[in-house]
Amino acid sequence: MNYFKKISIAVFLLPLSSLAQDLDLTSKIPFDSNVRTGVLPNGLTYFIRKNAKPEKKLDLRLIIKAGSILETDEQQGLAHFMEHMCFNGTKRFPKNKLVDYLQSIGVKFGQHLNAYTSFDETVYFLPIPADSPEKIENGFNIIEDWAFNTTLTPEEVDKERGVVLEEYRLGLGADKRMMGRFMPKMMYKSQYANRLPIGQKEVLENFTYDKLTSFYKDWYRPNLMAVIVVGDIDVNEMEKKIKDHFSQYKNPKNEKPRVQFEVPNHKETFVAIESDKEATGSDVQLMYKDLDTPKSNVTLKDLKSDIIEGLFTQMINARLDEYANSNTPPFLYGFSYHGETYAKTKKAYQSVAMSQDNKQLEALKVLVDENSRVKKYGFKQGELDRAKAEILAGMEKQFKEKDKQNSEMYVNELQSYFLNNDPTPGIEWSYDFISDILPTIKIEDVNAQISKLIRDENRVVILTSPEKEGIVKPLESEVLAVINSDASAIKDYEDKAVAASLLKNPITEGSIVSKTSNDKVGVKVFQLSNGATVKYKKTDFKNEEILFEAVSFGGSNLYSNEDYKKTNWANSGLTEAGFSGLKTNDITKFMTGKIANITPYISTTTEGLRGSTTPKDFEYMMQMMYAYFTDLNYDAEAFEAFKQKQNTMFANMISQPNFYFTQEFFSFLNQNNPRFLGLVPLEKEWAYTDYKLAFDKYKERFANAGDFEFYFVGNIDEAQFENLIEKYIASLPSSKTKEAIKDLGYRMEKGDVKKIINKGTDPKSNVTIMIMGESPYDANEVLPMQFLGEILNIKLTEKLREAESGVYTVRSNGSVSKVPYGSFSFNVSFPCGPENAEKLTQSAIQEMDKLVLNGPEGKDLQKVIETNLLEYKKNIKENRYWMTNFTKTYMSSGNLEDILKYEERVNAITAKQIQDVAKKYLTQAKKIGILMPESK
Repeated sequence: MNYFKKISIAVFLLPLSSLAQDLDLTSKIPFDSNVRTGVLPNGLTYFIRKNAKPEKKLDLRLIIKAGSILETDEQQGLAHFMEHMCFNGTKRFPKNKLVDYLQSIGVKFGQHLNAYTSFDETVYFLPIPADSPEKIENGFNIIEDWAFNTTLTPEEVDKERGVVLEEYRLGLGADKRMMGRFMPKMMYKSQYANRLPIGQKEVLENFTYDKLTSFYKDWYRPNLMAVIVVGDIDVNEMEKKIKDHFSQYKNPKNEKPRVQFEVPNHKETFVAIESDKEATGSDVQLMYKDLDTPKSNVTLKDLKSDIIEGLFTQMINARLDEYANSNTPPFLYGFSYHGETYAKTKKAYQSVAMSQDNKQLEALKVLVDENSRVKKYGFKQGELDRAKAEILAGMEKQFKEKDKQNSEMYVNELQSYFLNNDPTPGIEWSYDFISDILPTIKIEDVNAQISKLIRDENRVVILTSPEKEGIVKPLESEVLAVINSDASAIKDYEDKAVAASLLKNPITEGSIVSKTSNDKVGVKVFQLSNGATVKYKKTDFKNEEILFEAVSFGGSNLYSNEDYKKTNWANSGLTEAGFSGLKTNDITKFMTGKIANITPYISTTTEGLRGSTTPKDFEYMMQMMYAYFTDLNYDAEAFEAFKQKQNTMFANMISQPNFYFTQEFFSFLNQNNPRFLGLVPLEKEWAYTDYKLAFDKYKERFANAGDFEFYFVGNIDEAQFENLIEKYIASLPSSKTKEAIKDLGYRMEKGDVKKIINKGTDPKSNVTIMIMGESPYDANEVLPMQFLGEILNIKLTEKLREAESGVYTVRSNGSVSKVPYGSFSFNVSFPCGPENAEKLTQSAIQEMDKLVLNGPEGKDLQKVIETNLLEYKKNIKENRYWMTNFTKTYMSSGNLEDILKYEERVNAITAKQIQDVAKKYLTQAKKIGILMPESK
């Protein structure tokens, strides 16, 4: 990871300092003094940091500097297979006892407990409760066993083959096929082109046990490992545990050298032009690979260079964003950066875009021309000033949160330090350094970057697109002509003036007419002169976060069927026009250095706005909210550009088998619903879309602020808050009208349904089992229904994955709803092999029937209880959780205080309640959809 990128995400505002001239740029970057680090005699590295957010939680991470790049031909895929086996039996936790134990203490497999394998590393994640010595000790037992004591019994290896092959199957498709063809050019004559982590199907099916064992013994060794411990812990105690658990292990006597694999340079420009019938978009990638291997940032001079490079990246991307936001966008998105390729030994300057079909050459030319424009003319001072301001704003936010960062952020930072030598000096030191160095960076420093990044050699151009009638693949000669095009006619960039304000019309303030409070939940309520209601909760969970939402009943269900058809797909494009007479690019420039956002929406039953900001920029968010209520622009050209980008994104989605399956299945279930318009807009949908009608309907939906409730959660300055509420919310137009939720009466197909849908050439299937219908809403069923889904997920994982080795993943969830009518929904879904689809469907239904007949096992119910209690203890100190409580209470006409009773309600859930909802709902009609490949 580029260090500049890391600190711009991970740190703070910097006061401008006069000490820059005193910096010794030859001095070394220090290591974070808040982290205790060491190396055991056997070479294992460790990092420990105390951090109390979340409270009584501990993040453990085991990192091995070994991945698929080290496999022999007979081991292709076994680095990843080894990752799987660590969850399938160790010395202390044989067979499935590991997952079973962790679930019993509230750790979810896949969501919390996880791992990944890449070319160069394998990483294991273990977040656990730190509320007892036993749990902490077992956490260390687990990572020790992963590192050195995985059992690798033939029985478990053979069982896991099916699971890994299902994961392999998931990766099949257009992207993998095209990648297989362009990787030899991208990673020219490199081992990286031949060692994708998922491996080879033939190897996974047939490898002998000794090949896996040898990989484990060769590469899972102390001098390639790191253990990271961050959480609400005692540092001295954790250091002792690391030494007790890991000091005894030795490296192999004749250890294999940990080779770094190079990517050879090449004089010629390689062009890969690939297409596939199932590809979902036309993409462009232009790479200028570095000639040298990456160097670590060691000195302050290195770090300054990294910051200059980061400024360059921000500025070039600001220009590309202006293209994407223009009325004639050449691409849906485009961006450039200098960073890692698949190989740690090779970085590249890369420009990427997603274009319309048949317009890849035009998109490529924009990328090439913008690079050439910078090379020819450089950037403007105003661009540099904005880039610095943007960085400083992000840094301010993070610096002020330095004592309230989640442990996961520090774990990730230390992982990057161990794997990539990314500097980790700590927030305080970085605060001082950046504040000193940033003012010294001149426009000339940034302009010089482009000549270091682009060159005529070591270039690769990759174009991927759908293969269908009407799409003409570019020729290699045409691609080369674009990237070698003459830059003499390119004109300089025009840096237009920044707007003076987000608002153009004067505001007549309203007033707060009454104030009440609910001390139990710490919520204050204002009734405003225009009829609007404001509810807010001041918190100290984050120093730099205020969340906002406004909601009102109504939504598109109040539209006629014809008006709904004309406006549905247009609604999400209304904001592309901007507000207050400002275009999107004008707003973006004005908001440089300010952290605030607002998104309006119109759903089927409500309309509203969502946003977030910092205390410093709170008023800007309020201004944006006011503008979206009162002064949304009407711009037909901007809407046409939005349609063009939407078509670029969705035109080829239907060729993707899983999307096609979902579209066809839901179309079948909603065949009698005239308001079901598909999952995404395609060409025919745009033909009847009416932008003017959608705009008028939007104004109608937001004409009456008195029908809205406005919610705020976060670090609110209450003295400032009241004044801004009166200015920006109490002043909004309103009437005495109050709207209610409207149920239009449309429902999915009733009765048992089974639909087989054929799409795709790969041997891939997908199964969806849905049970849904009308039922009077009962708040007492909310938790039992949710728990039923979570318990079934445990049983399906045990049955379909562990026992039958038939799936890689399975999901089940259940819910009841009050809006727009009393209803229930229960869903099960999983991908699998076509030959197993029917069998696994029946196995899933059998597990559902067992819950109906017998109810849940006590141990499974306890697992779900522990998981939800653990999540609640974390969530109750998160602003987002409280905001969700506001909106959930509004939608269900509930009580805000219920959030405080959650633990009591969870602990009171019984197996009988779970069985009762299972009997009530899982016995109803099932809608089964199965994706099968097309016949060859």
